[in-house]
Amino acid sequence: MKTSFYILLLALCVSTGIRAQSGLRAGTAAVDISPTVFPMHLRSGKSKYVHDPLHVRAVAFENGAGRAVIALMDAIGVSREVADEAKAIAAKKTGWKVEQMLVSGTHTHTAPKGDDSSPERIAYKKTRMEGLVKALTVAIESLEPAKVGFASDEEPGEVYNRRWFLKPGTMDRNPLGGYDKVRTNTGHNLLKPAGPTDPEVCVVDVRTRRGYALGLIANYSLHYVGGIPKVKGDKGRAVGMASADYYGEFARIMPFRYGGSKRSKKFVAMMTNGTSGDINNYDFFGKRPPRAPFEQVRIVASKTADAALRAVKKIDTYDADPKVGILQRELALNYRIPSKSQLDKAIELMKLTREERDAINKRTSSVANHTIVYSGPEKEKTENVIIQAIRIGDQAIVSMPFEVLVEIGLEIKEKSPFPHTFTIELANGSYGYLPPPKQHKLGGYETWLGTSRFEEDASVILVRNLLEMLAELKAQ
Repeated sequence: MKTSFYILLLALCVSTGIRAQSGLRAGTAAVDISPTVFPMHLRSGKSKYVHDPLHVRAVAFENGAGRAVIALMDAIGVSREVADEAKAIAAKKTGWKVEQMLVSGTHTHTAPKGDDSSPERIAYKKTRMEGLVKALTVAIESLEPAKVGFASDEEPGEVYNRRWFLKPGTMDRNPLGGYDKVRTNTGHNLLKPAGPTDPEVCVVDVRTRRGYALGLIANYSLHYVGGIPKVKGDKGRAVGMASADYYGEFARIMPFRYGGSKRSKKFVAMMTNGTSGDINNYDFFGKRPPRAPFEQVRIVASKTADAALRAVKKIDTYDADPKVGILQRELALNYRIPSKSQLDKAIELMKLTREERDAINKRTSSVANHTIVYSGPEKEKTENVIIQAIRIGDQAIVSMPFEVLVEIGLEIKEKSPFPHTFTIELANGSYGYLPPPKQHKLGGYETWLGTSRFEEDASVILVRNLLEMLAELKAQ
């Protein structure tokens, strides 16, 4: 009798332990990737000054066979080659599949460059790669029982559509010498914006089973803010500083919104970039008072952190057993083929001096060169890009490797079968701007060849595929 009792007790303990470990598990990581080899190479030039640290942050989810990990790097973008390499290394270390990993950039314009052209860039390329692999690996290897909730709030005061219709007769010439219907980032002769904004601040709030904040994935459709301080360099001239912009500041202050006693020591917050290809933080009507360096970054970070907290407070129920899944498709998109008249015009423009081309438009040389290259017989006709759709319970997340114009993100939100949906842009690659066909017809910077390289229906193809993938996830 005693033997049977102990066997039954042991079986009960084992089964209870299994139940305690079933359901959602989540893990987080934050890895500092600030440069240590100088001078680093910023968009503004060489520098040895770092204003605030840069990171790779990651949150991993697992429930049964369902797995997904989202990593966010403080970088202007992450190339397909870098993302693929990091995923392959992390997959080998963890046993997860590369298709279960999403890697994106915040789009801060003040992150250092990393490539093979100098010792400093080579060093930073190594720092970024090692940091990305570590963040993916640590997030996956630190999984613990968790629960998750979803909500959103709004911060409409910091998003502006930067594409504008102008008063008749005031449009400047475009790079090929013609006239577009809209202009980007101008403060003069404004008539009306050429598109909407998306003020929604979406949150995925991850908690331990005991209710402590473990991770927060936020999403806001806003370009970088800028206004990073400069310092006097060795020769007395102004030198730029590396910064994670408002994305890093949001991550720094968000833990304090929860309060020290309400969050895990492993808590990681991240602000992912939504569909902000035509959305920035510039007050076109000049109503905003002048700001001190970094002040506007702090304001935007604080206001979005407040909106994120308001969203978190709306969450009534946390799901400890949500369905987790990720789907990935690799699609071949057609490059744009310039017309014969565009090619002829580009050839004529390249016969002019640089000064003469600049007098037409500062980007005439670039666009004319791209027009000639894309017309050549040796130019590839297609390129494969990765898109993903993730499900975490009632939350859907889609990704595209572009700076996506906001109308596309709003369409996906409207048509998604999930009650909560947002897009992470510049994920698993960085291929320039993605305008919808309507915006292509208006012209403007985001549609010029070079900044936008694929045919006008590219966004239609991607949205159709993403909605199919969401429907498939919903049916699982």
